Amino acid sequence: MTGSEVLPLTPGRQTDLLRRMIRIRRFEEKLAALFKRGQLPGFVHLYLGEEAVAVGACAALRADDRITSTHRGHGHLIAKGASLDRMMAELFGRVDGYCRGKGGSMHIVSFDLGIIGTNGIVGGGIPIGTGSAWGDNQLGRDNVTVVFFGDGASNHGAFFESMNLAAIWKLPVIFVCENNGYSEWTPPEKLTAGRIADRGTPMGIPGVQVDGNDVVAVHDATASAVARARAGEGPSLIEARTYRWHGHNEGEEAFAGKYRPDQEQAEWRAREPVAAYGARLIRDGVITREEWDAIDAEETDAVDRSVEFALKSPLPDPDEALLDLFAPIGEAK
Repeated sequence: MTGSEVLPLTPGRQTDLLRRMIRIRRFEEKLAALFKRGQLPGFVHLYLGEEAVAVGACAALRADDRITSTHRGHGHLIAKGASLDRMMAELFGRVDGYCRGKGGSMHIVSFDLGIIGTNGIVGGGIPIGTGSAWGDNQLGRDNVTVVFFGDGASNHGAFFESMNLAAIWKLPVIFVCENNGYSEWTPPEKLTAGRIADRGTPMGIPGVQVDGNDVVAVHDATASAVARARAGEGPSLIEARTYRWHGHNEGEEAFAGKYRPDQEQAEWRAREPVAAYGARLIRDGVITREEWDAIDAEETDAVDRSVEFALKSPLPDPDEALLDLFAPIGEAK
């Protein structure tokens, strides 16, 4: 596929959207259980409740398009096609992981899949993704880059600087803000003035706010932005309103205290994206409940197998600690 073409959401692709959301859901649930057992090194930031954003956005991309991600990036990577086995191995710190166990939860890269990095620095992926789009623009390629970031990162200077350059140079980059209700433990209304979707307006960047729990709404907004970018019309900004089910990080209750009202959590969980989309496909005659259950069972089994794969993978050799950290010296001709 070239140019501004966008694949339609055929019944097969609609079913795949559900499958990918279920895959992310079961993967993250497994991580929550593993963390509580003390089996995962370091902290993890789970994507539960936000599955529709990653899946909807990545479904509008080609395989050779790129994404940058955040500290809460497992869902983005899985939506872009990452292997559960290699993801789980990375989280366990094993050599069969995407970064040979050195990246862990927050720093995973797969250039083959167009994943140019999750990032533990809030907003750190925004200028990286803008640079990716600049490279495509300079080389005359029709690729696009989607930059995922949270509502907290929308207040960083790097966000405005990146949008400014993207607007001036009409770069093929799509800024996707996952507004999940909290910047760590603080709601946006205490930190963020106005609508995030409107922040590119003074620069001529079109912005739209969508229901981030509606995978089709996210897909359609992203597909429109992709078509615009491929046509040389520059960047777009999408604010996807969603909600994370778990805390900022697993184990935060030890120090964060209670900061989210029970009613708020219940209201958002009642709007959860996986069940809503599955019910929609059943209503439209795309799948049956039995087919949905079969998909769920398959993905649950795949997650269980990924844990087995990770545990069989060896730990990195300490002698390799500095390998793959720096570009080779003296090889350039």
